[in-house]
Amino acid sequence: MTGISRRSWLKKAGMSGSLALFGTGISTQLSAEEVKKFNPRPLEGPIRLGSNENPYGPSEKMRKAMMDNFDLGCRYPWAYNGDLVKMIADKEGVTEDHIVMVAGSTEGLKVAGITFGQGGEIISCAPTFLSMMSYAELWGTDINWVPLTKDLDFDLDEIEKRVSYQTRLVFLCNPNNPTGKLLPADRVKDFCNTVSKKTVVFSDEAYYDYITEPNYPSMVELVKEGKDVIVSRTFSKAYGLAGIRLGYMVARPAIAEKLRDRVVANTNIMAIEAGKAALLDKEFYDFSIRSNKEVKASITKTLDELKLPYLDSHANFVFFQSGRDIGELNKTFADRGIIIGRPFPPLNDWCRISTGTPEEVAIFNQTLKEVLG
Repeated sequence: MTGISRRSWLKKAGMSGSLALFGTGISTQLSAEEVKKFNPRPLEGPIRLGSNENPYGPSEKMRKAMMDNFDLGCRYPWAYNGDLVKMIADKEGVTEDHIVMVAGSTEGLKVAGITFGQGGEIISCAPTFLSMMSYAELWGTDINWVPLTKDLDFDLDEIEKRVSYQTRLVFLCNPNNPTGKLLPADRVKDFCNTVSKKTVVFSDEAYYDYITEPNYPSMVELVKEGKDVIVSRTFSKAYGLAGIRLGYMVARPAIAEKLRDRVVANTNIMAIEAGKAALLDKEFYDFSIRSNKEVKASITKTLDELKLPYLDSHANFVFFQSGRDIGELNKTFADRGIIIGRPFPPLNDWCRISTGTPEEVAIFNQTLKEVLG
């Protein structure tokens, strides 16, 4: 459906009456100046609510930074990333030799998996974000899967019990994808501190910016103490740069050097400039977090009306129990012009829905009522 006109798509999806409601297809809550600043995606088919993308960005300041430096596209990037590395190091409160730049945090997960996983095992709960484990398996690493608890939390006690001489790395995604759940602050820090004395702990904090719990600690605190902990962060979510591919890892210098030596996909000039602008664009960051909170509340309100169970989410998505096979539900929504999250076995009737613009979420909510109401 790529390239289909908005009017044709709405008509095909059975939503032509929505035209009067949604006007131009740009958020009715935004002024013309805000549209220019925050760059919301237009209301066009299909509505993509399946990949946890930010519906806003790159911001005006990020776009300008990329355009102003477009002529540097003939240069290799490593001579130009020093300022960004320093900005990130200052943000995280570490020295620059702690920072490993990657072309999206997924690259960092893969690099860490093959750096530390070969010749042994990685322990991870499931379901979770699979990129590290799927890639490491291709290189001969065994994956020791630990099921989530009955409350769909990481089973930290069971993970700790399973750590052995074969364990090369323990993977945590916190907040977890697809559940959006957050581990208790004291418990996760104690766990990472204890387990890092036996093996490397990887803390994927892609959704850290969306955490609503005050003063929730990043595991960068343990990196500062010299622990064998790696923290992964991304510019894809709150900063709206998923298509630019920019992320980083934070680790003590000896570990960071090993990771840096194995990075394959170097970031590029446009990503570097966009990243620098993103870190300075507090207005966009604050808007992004606020908007996510508002549309997430709209989704959960609809779920409450339908009496569908869902989990408290510290991310830019909501995970709810639909009571329907997700493969079938995917097709039903796709036929109506909406892409939702894939299945996450064994939770085959649970659906992960990403936040979008208010217009996109309004259409999703109405469609959900029609399909499951």
